[in-house]
Amino acid sequence: MARRRHGLDGYMFDPNIQDFYERVGRLNKAHARGQGFVAAGLLSRADYRRTPRATRIKLIFPIAFIILAGIALKGTVYYFVGPQTYEARVSELQNGQGFDRLGAAIMQADPATRWVAGAIRESLTSLR
Repeated sequence: MARRRHGLDGYMFDPNIQDFYERVGRLNKAHARGQGFVAAGLLSRADYRRTPRATRIKLIFPIAFIILAGIALKGTVYYFVGPQTYEARVSELQNGQGFDRLGAAIMQADPATRWVAGAIRESLTSLR
């Protein structure tokens, strides 16, 4: 029985093999540039990218929480030490030097502080 020769050099020849290797080459180049193929329903690198808005929101909530906690703390101190004592301590800070003045500026009794103190007063009087 005689051997059959398929294609070049005894190997089977597929007419689509050249097209296949060109496609593989294009995919390798695209992959090297950071592009990729993603089938429907799969996660890709784009799904894990952080958007600037998400980063901004992640910064806003902790900062807002710290500010609100500071106002709540100031209001609580204002209620428990009383307005006269609180103002006397703030004026002592204003007469100081360096960071004492900064502390006095931060600890000034603002409307939010007075509102928190009033809310504490109302809630405690309603419990009695």
